Amino acid sequence: MKTADLIDTHADVLSLVHLPFRTFGRRTHFTGPIQTVKCFEDNMAVRKELETPGDGRVLVVDGGGSTRVALLGDMLADLALKNGWTGLVLNAAIRDSVEIDQMDILVFALATSPIKSAKDGWGKAGQDIHFGGVGMRPGNWIYADADGVLLSDRRLT
Repeated sequence: MKTADLIDTHADVLSLVHLPFRTFGRRTHFTGPIQTVKCFEDNMAVRKELETPGDGRVLVVDGGGSTRVALLGDMLADLALKNGWTGLVLNAAIRDSVEIDQMDILVFALATSPIKSAKDGWGKAGQDIHFGGVGMRPGNWIYADADGVLLSDRRLT
C-alpha cells in the first residue's frame, strides 16, 4: 500500500520520518520490521548487522546526520540483498550511488560522499534511536516509498 494511502487511513498510529531523503535502487517501496544501528562515521556495526540474516527486516541507521563520509556502499548494499534485508534507511550518506541505483534494493539516505567511513567499531545495534522527529526501536514497522518514510509501533493491515 502507498504511504499516502496509509497515512490517510492510519494517521493516528503513523509518524513521518521528516528528513530530506534521497532514494537509491530499483525497488519502489518496502515494508518491514526494523533493526537499528547507531554509529557516527564508522560503519562496522552496519556491516555486522548486514552479515546476519535480514529475514525481511529493514536496517535503520542513525549516523548522526553526517554527510561527510559514507556509511554504506555497493558492497554492503549487495550484502544486504544476499542476506534478505528488505531495505535501508540511513540518517547519513552513502557512496557508490550509481551501482546501488542498479540494484534490486531501495535505500533512503541524506546524501552521497565518496569518502569511506572509519572501521574502528564505534557503533551499537539494537538500541532505541531518534531522528527525523521520530523515536524508533527494533521491532517497529517501516513503510517507505517515493513519497516518504513512515513508522508505526506495529504492523498495519
